[in-house]
Amino acid sequence: VQLQASGGGLVQAGGSLRLSCAASGITGRINGMGWHRQAPGKQRELVARISGGSSTNYADSVKGRFTISRDNAENTWYLQMHSLKPEDTAVYYCEADTTTITPSGEFEVQRFWGKGTQVTVSS
Repeated sequence: VQLQASGGGLVQAGGSLRLSCAASGITGRINGMGWHRQAPGKQRELVARISGGSSTNYADSVKGRFTISRDNAENTWYLQMHSLKPEDTAVYYCEADTTTITPSGEFEVQRFWGKGTQVTVSS
């Protein structure tokens, strides 16, 4: 299983970026997908998540500025970021929860992570 995040970069405050995460090698069903971020010296935090039913939730700090979306056919999801602030600077990680059926017939839920993409917002 591989999650490949892309789209990070350097942008001025007030600018926009669009992150993408493409999943490959997943044999089960992808349920929820999300984006997390980790700034230097801080814990990783949830930024946005989208469920299998396409309901979304966002960190309070990004509500109204970020939008998460998914393309089920391509196993890809996105994070559109507008009105970026210096405090949005972090490494952004994508993740996905999958459900597979084991040979014994049990449901197994796993979470996979991408390697991260750096977002830097200059003031």
